[in-house]
Amino acid sequence: MRSPLRVALLVDPLTLKSRGGRHAPALARELLALGHTVRGFGAPPGVIPRSDIIGQGIGQGIGLTGFEPDVLVAYDSLSPTAFQGARVARSTSASLILVEPGTTREATPLHERLLQGIGERMWGRYVRATAAGVIALDPVAQQHAIDDGFDEGLIHLLSTGVDLERWKPCAGGSALRRFGIRGRVVTHVGPLETSHGLEELIAAFAATIGQRNDWSLVLAGNGSGRRGLRTTAERLGVAARIHWLRDMDRDELPSLLSASTFYVAPALNNAPLIRPVLRALASGLPVLASDTDRYRWAVQDNESGLVVPMEGKAAWEQALTRASTSPKARERWAIGARQWAESTLDWKSIALAFEQMMYEAREKLAAEKAAS
Repeated sequence: MRSPLRVALLVDPLTLKSRGGRHAPALARELLALGHTVRGFGAPPGVIPRSDIIGQGIGQGIGLTGFEPDVLVAYDSLSPTAFQGARVARSTSASLILVEPGTTREATPLHERLLQGIGERMWGRYVRATAAGVIALDPVAQQHAIDDGFDEGLIHLLSTGVDLERWKPCAGGSALRRFGIRGRVVTHVGPLETSHGLEELIAAFAATIGQRNDWSLVLAGNGSGRRGLRTTAERLGVAARIHWLRDMDRDELPSLLSASTFYVAPALNNAPLIRPVLRALASGLPVLASDTDRYRWAVQDNESGLVVPMEGKAAWEQALTRASTSPKARERWAIGARQWAESTLDWKSIALAFEQMMYEAREKLAAEKAAS
């Protein structure tokens, strides 16, 4: 039986919200459940669950080197914490594993792009030469890692997880009732930006099921494009069929998804994040998604929904018409969506895959030292 590992999770406090903010705490909880000793570095106290290391004779104020990790897991290879992890890995017997979120340039704030540029120039090559493995959270992250020069043999595509107990099919519809929404519902959750293809979606909705009184489009979120999108809906005569939910309680989102008829994820590029789509699939919701690298990987065409060609309004008209007139297909897609989520997005399975990769990195390092 393999001995438990001492795992240090390294996050950059300047980019914690976008890179590792949700992933690191969830991964820490699962690794703790597997019996490993876990400690987070770079996050505010309490954000990343950790072991009671005082009981093991180690003080609360111990630093990264004093923690004596077996494995360092660093988020974003160009972050200062990845550089710190690489230095510790080279000076000790620890293995460095990187987690790449794959945020595109369009979705990355200017200050983060500046930090990435500095990181590439100052320590990018050093970190790449040190890493024992790279976890890419989606196909965009996988391609980024390849483009950045990582050995393809070190890159593993392993999705972020979803809480399958929170996001699941159920009969609840309290969120819809609270907002007075009845009938069949098409839902989108996320930033309301005109650059995300929502104008084309609204136009397609107006030309198809938006003409019927028993269908509604719910757009849950806020963003700089909200006013322009509302203007488009009014001009096309479907303002009464569209509900704009800006102030939803976080706990109402699972109810909203599980009570919807299907989910829509338009996109013009890879900028929109995949997390809302993963939650919709976990909720047993058929998903209609644009044919981008991220969405094509998550949505199996005609198995868990439809992959919509990047042809604008006409393609979305066809997709909405097909989904709205095919109740048996929707039932089949719903089952497929949940099954895919259970096989791919379960945090326990993801943590086991992480664990296997960490042990393999340790064994490879030991073999290299024995041979030298």
